[in-house]
Order: sequence, then C-alpha cells, then structure tokens
Amino acid sequence: MVRIISDTSTLYSSRQAHEAGFSVAPLSVTIAGRSYREFDEIGAEQFVSIIREGNMPTSSQPAIGEVLSLYEKFPCDDILNISMAAGLSGTYASAAAAADLCENSGRITVINSRTLCGPHRYIVETALHLANGGTEKDAIVRRVHELMDSAKSYLIPADFAYLRRGGRLSPLVSYVGQLTKMAPILTQTENGEHLTIAGVRRSFRHAVRFVAKQLEPIGTGEGWRIYVTHGSAPHLAGEAHELLCAAFPAAHFELLPLSPAFITQGGPECVAIQIVQA
Repeated sequence: MVRIISDTSTLYSSRQAHEAGFSVAPLSVTIAGRSYREFDEIGAEQFVSIIREGNMPTSSQPAIGEVLSLYEKFPCDDILNISMAAGLSGTYASAAAAADLCENSGRITVINSRTLCGPHRYIVETALHLANGGTEKDAIVRRVHELMDSAKSYLIPADFAYLRRGGRLSPLVSYVGQLTKMAPILTQTENGEHLTIAGVRRSFRHAVRFVAKQLEPIGTGEGWRIYVTHGSAPHLAGEAHELLCAAFPAAHFELLPLSPAFITQGGPECVAIQIVQA
C-alpha cells in the first residue's frame, strides 16, 4: 500500500487529513510570544485578529522529528511525501532529512511539488485517490509530475510589508507600492523557489483582470481547476471569484481560506489565484 503524507500547505488540518485518509505535518507560526501548530492550534481568523492587535508573526517548517514520526507510523508501507515548494519554505528539506533518518528509507519518496496551497491540495488529493485505487507508487509519481507542470500561482498582497520582511520584494519596490497604493501581482519563478513581480496595477480588480489575461493563452477553462485563496478576506476572494468566473465559466472553482503560515508571508487580506489542469 502507498501512504500519502504532506504538510499543511494543502490547507488540510491534521484532523481533516486523517479523515480523508492521509497525514500532514503542520507548519508552525509564532506570534505575541507564543508558537502554534497551524490549523491544529490556531486558525486564520484568530491569527489575523492577533496581528491586528499590533503583533508581527513568523513561521517555520514542520520539525524533522515530527515528520520522522509520521514515517515511522507506517513501517511496512511505501510512502510518498508530497511537499510544498522548496525555496518558499524549508518544509521539503525537513521531509527529505527525516527520510534519510528513517530505517529502510528506500521505501520513502519525497517530492518537491514546486507549488503550494490550491494546486498542492489537488495534487495530494489526486495522489490519494490513485493510491486508494491500488495504483503503484511509480505511476502515482508520474501523475504528480504531470500536475506539477501545469500549476501556476499568482499572489495579490494587500500589504507589501509582509513580503518585504520575508525577503519577497526589494525595499524600493515595496516602498513605491505602498506610496502609490497600487496592487502588485507576484508569481512563482519557473523552478517554483521564489516569487517575482508579474505586474503592477492600480486596483485589486485590475490586478485580477491582469491575472485572467495571463491565464488565457494556456487554455484555462474546461478541465482546469482555479483556486482562489485568501488571508481572512472573503470579500476580496468573492470579488476575484466573480471576475474569474466571467472569464473562465467552464473551469472548476474552489474558494479557500489560507493558513496562518501563508498569511505570515502574504499578509492579511492577500488573495492568491492558482490553477492546475485536472
């Protein structure tokens, strides 16, 4: 049997993942002098509430020991750990290091998904479906890579400060964005390890329309999944969803709240638009 393991970039809590039939190692956030395992010990709304009291958060990848304990729960099974993008977090490195420490490590395959959140969630759900159907691990890995190659992500932050603190933007670009109140659009680099500016528009609605224009040439529509995820900003996510539905009516949409670790990077009220070909 192939066991699927991942992390909370999938936007599944430990309990939700267990109920679905796989396991996740939670990322952690530290704020106001306390550390929390995201989803399990703190949710997005409580987290943003603490931020708005004037506290700045930090985040960290799952501890190696915690990932190792997940591997050791299944000593006789093949394990496929599908991690969030390397470079954007140390989560992949922790997953790989834990595999090296495990007895019979050859049964463990760790994949850098090169993505996060919405597409990451769908990739893991697909891998789980295939594993439950008896598909061999090599075939699951091939399908995972096909999905990875189709995934694209765009981020529209409401506050440059979080990206600047995390090293996502240069201070000059951040300062200009704050000064002009413009809406930046970030996307992942080709290897998925960094964020780069795809464009700057004068409002959130114009930024969403810019993303839609970027998605048109690749044939986004029927057979594609579009994820709109948000940092405790359902009103903005709803606005983005409405605009994207008009542009791609045949696509399948999901709206999801981001986890505390990703709000730490993108800031409250950030909105991510992500696609993957189903």
